Amino acid sequence: MKRKGRGRRYAGAAIVSLMAMLGAVGVPAAQQAGAVTTESAAVVVEWNANAQAAIIGRAGQGPTVAYLHLAMVQGAVYDAVNAIEGGHEPYLGSPSVADQADSSPAAVATAAHGVLLGLFPGQQTTLDAQLAASLAQIPEGAAKTGGIEVGAAAAAAMLDARANDGRFSPFTVVQGDEPGEWRSTAFVNGNPVVEPAPWIGNVRPFLIRSAEALRSDGPNALASAAYAEDFNEVKRFGSLTSTVRTADQTDAALFWQAHQAALFNAIFRQLAVAQDLDIAEAARLFAMANMAGSDGAIACWDDKYYWNFWRPITAIRQADTDGNPATVADPSWTPLFGTPPFPEHPSGHTCVSGAIVETLQDFFGTDKVSFSTFSPFSGSTREFERFSEAIKEIIDARVWAGIHFRTADTQGYVIGRKVSHWLEKHYFRPVS
Repeated sequence: MKRKGRGRRYAGAAIVSLMAMLGAVGVPAAQQAGAVTTESAAVVVEWNANAQAAIIGRAGQGPTVAYLHLAMVQGAVYDAVNAIEGGHEPYLGSPSVADQADSSPAAVATAAHGVLLGLFPGQQTTLDAQLAASLAQIPEGAAKTGGIEVGAAAAAAMLDARANDGRFSPFTVVQGDEPGEWRSTAFVNGNPVVEPAPWIGNVRPFLIRSAEALRSDGPNALASAAYAEDFNEVKRFGSLTSTVRTADQTDAALFWQAHQAALFNAIFRQLAVAQDLDIAEAARLFAMANMAGSDGAIACWDDKYYWNFWRPITAIRQADTDGNPATVADPSWTPLFGTPPFPEHPSGHTCVSGAIVETLQDFFGTDKVSFSTFSPFSGSTREFERFSEAIKEIIDARVWAGIHFRTADTQGYVIGRKVSHWLEKHYFRPVS
């Protein structure tokens, strides 16, 4: 199904081949951006790679936290470029110092550098060197000086806007012991492992009005037929020793365990190149997709700790306590992939991926964009003819990995779609 886009129509038949650097971080930005053929978008692609290396590679942040900081970087880059190039509504606002004669590449590099330095002052030596390398490619003069001023203003505005937004705030994790209640199944030296960022759901969103407004319908009642259907599916297909899961399904399950923010941002970089985006289009794509992903995570984590539902490994091992005659306990059941240390419902991956896929469909004006992606987690490449094929596989893959009930996956996708639809109606709109 084709969707209405905001800009020019993009080629749908281009095959985007993600190289082995897909989830790689810490690779020099010049190497990661080496395939760029569209000169005007090169600096946007380069600084997205620089941001990924800083946030994921050197700072070691997981997907949910990484999306927050990537959204900050790309939002500042967008406002800086849009202030010079025009064409769309600003996100926070247009820096007053902007002039159409200013250098957009200088603005991009300075905006990204400014946000990253504000987030990671300990990385100043590396970030300063990357900025110097970018600015060295731009001729000296008033345009360069003006672009630097615009980028610095956009970075300062973003850092100010996101101060005290709930990141890293205190959060009390509550584990239960009654049927249906979540408890950690990850242990180190006999002690339960609790996720490092349970506070994500309390962060002020970038786009949506509130996380609570996107509340899901919740998990199925333990005694219901729908719960038993989900239970028996993941029990059969998600087991470490499953005899019904195919080799391709196993590969897909492992494939999508790669660091999600690294995987998708590598896809964004390759799409920007393959679709020949200009500097303004690329800046808008990265901002839209990362902000959508960030708000998908925020809404999802708010929902997770609202329902606090148990994971399949607990449900299957303790099925004799759920009151459902259609479920049978297996005390030794083990999932294909290690269970994450936070509640099950809804699926974080599908909340975020759903938001991103819907945003990509809207940005390009079509679902029909072919791409192939490499995952360093599975060591394999998977090919898709449409964006929607990827989200369908992700929904299945979380079941095949043994870490989610299907209902959590489908309801997570609904949350992601709602985020994207809100973005479409209220942000990044064209202006005459």
